[in-house]
Amino acid sequence: MKRILITGGAGFVGSHLCERLLNEGNKIICLDNYFTGNKKNIEHLIKDNNFKLIEHDITEPFYYDIDEIYNLACPASPIHYQHNPIKTIKTSVLGAINVLGLAKRTNSKILQASTSEVYGDPIVHPQKESYWGNVNPIGIRSCYDEGKRCAETLFMDYHKQHNIKIKIIRIFNTYGPRMNMNDGRVVSNFIVQALKGKDITVFGDGFQTRSFQYVDDLVEGTIRMMNSESDFLGPVNIGNPNEFTMIDLAMNILQLTNSKSKLVFCPLPKDDPKQRKPDISLAKEQLGGWIPKTQLKEGLQKTINYFKSII
Repeated sequence: MKRILITGGAGFVGSHLCERLLNEGNKIICLDNYFTGNKKNIEHLIKDNNFKLIEHDITEPFYYDIDEIYNLACPASPIHYQHNPIKTIKTSVLGAINVLGLAKRTNSKILQASTSEVYGDPIVHPQKESYWGNVNPIGIRSCYDEGKRCAETLFMDYHKQHNIKIKIIRIFNTYGPRMNMNDGRVVSNFIVQALKGKDITVFGDGFQTRSFQYVDDLVEGTIRMMNSESDFLGPVNIGNPNEFTMIDLAMNILQLTNSKSKLVFCPLPKDDPKQRKPDISLAKEQLGGWIPKTQLKEGLQKTINYFKSII
């Protein structure tokens, strides 16, 4: 049994990671300040004696005797991370410093959940880990993009300077049950609008692309990365390389929901990437042949069923 700290553990992705690692026989310490996380996401775990829930903001130091740390704490949707941009970048930067300090004191292995947003609006397609990105450092998305880039820097420097056992993953667009229905992300937006019979709001011309990964595939890749060979630090892309336009996504959701909603087009937000697709060659090579298994329609149906249960 490992003692595993998961920051942001009551969030969308964190709750799935808590559930999986708890089911595998570990002791889980779930840390969250409930800005975007929700106790409902992990309430089914609370009665387990090996699950401990602590309300804490990772911008403040934290101490617990643990073996591994998964650092997921940070709002990840534009609506939430732009609500308080200074707080967002503090969460990424001060949060990284605090969990790395904890890893140093406890000699723990630590994984940073970074993001495909470090690539910005990419001019290289698909995106390999060796690509340095095309990020606007003073734009409305910078608090998130640059915060995550700085966190990667901190992880690498703590490894070089203090020999901390680090892992870095770059997460591409992920969806599934327990997404926040008001988080402004395209999958949740489209599903909720379709189920309510409202217009589907497509930003831009609808031909910008994303690669959508089901949450179970992300959790599998994340755990494999934590357990990978000690000399493989990352960063490594964890995402689904199947690429879809926003119109493709909307039409799939309309079909699966039998909705009569219409598409309406709105101006594209500033600095919104025009295309995003991971090159996952490194993940396949280093993570035991990991590949995403859930195809879009299957994952969307599971997500639609979840939203039907809470709307």
